[in-house]
Amino acid sequence: MNDPAAKARLLTLGARTVPVLAKGEQYIFCQNLEDVAEFVGLQGTGHTPLPPPALIAKWLVVLRAAQRYIRQISDDRLRERAIDNRDRSIRLLSHHIFRIGEAFLETAVNDVEYRADNANLPPAAGTCMTAEEIIRYGDGVIERLENWWSLLDDKSCRQKVKTFYGTPPMHQLFERSTWHSAQHTRQMIAILERFAIESAGPLSADDLAGLPLPERVWD
Repeated sequence: MNDPAAKARLLTLGARTVPVLAKGEQYIFCQNLEDVAEFVGLQGTGHTPLPPPALIAKWLVVLRAAQRYIRQISDDRLRERAIDNRDRSIRLLSHHIFRIGEAFLETAVNDVEYRADNANLPPAAGTCMTAEEIIRYGDGVIERLENWWSLLDDKSCRQKVKTFYGTPPMHQLFERSTWHSAQHTRQMIAILERFAIESAGPLSADDLAGLPLPERVWD
C-alpha cells in the first residue's frame, strides 16, 4: 500500500493479498506460522496453540473489550483514520474486529471457503455508521459465537475447513481469528490513548497470554 515497487513484486509473484513471504519466485501466504517457519528453514516456531476452550474464552473477552472501547469514541471521530499511513477509518476498523468472527462462522458453520478478503468485507451501505450500531453488530456476532461453541459436537476443532491457503484444521483458523481480533482491539486502545481517553477496562497480559501476537500494536 505504501510501496509501489513492493506491490508490483507481489503481483509478479501471482499473489493478490498479504501477508506473503517470498524467496526467489516461491512464496507462501503467511496464515500459518508453522508453514512460515518451515519455509525459512526453521524447525518449528516453538509456539503451542491454546486449546479451543481457552481460545473461545479469550475471544469473547476481546470482543467485549472492543465494544467498550468503541463506545468511548464519538461518532464524528469514527470517520477519522485509524492510523495515518493507511486509508482505513476507525469505523471500518471497529466493524472489522467483529467481521473476523462472522467470517470464521461462515466457514466453521456454513462450510463457506475462507477467502483472502472474507474478513475484510465492509458493512453494507448505511449500516454500522455509529458506535452503537457497531456495538449491536458485535452483540450479534458474540451471540452467534457463543451458540456455535455450545452446540459444537467436536470441541477439539480438528475437523478440516476450506480456506484460500489449503484445508487446515479448524483449530488453526480459530486461533488465527482470535488473535486477529485481539490485535485490532489493541489498536483501539492505542487510538483511545491518542485521543487522551483512558480505555474502559484495558485488556490485561493474562487476557492475551498464549496468543501469537506481534510485539508492536501496528504490525
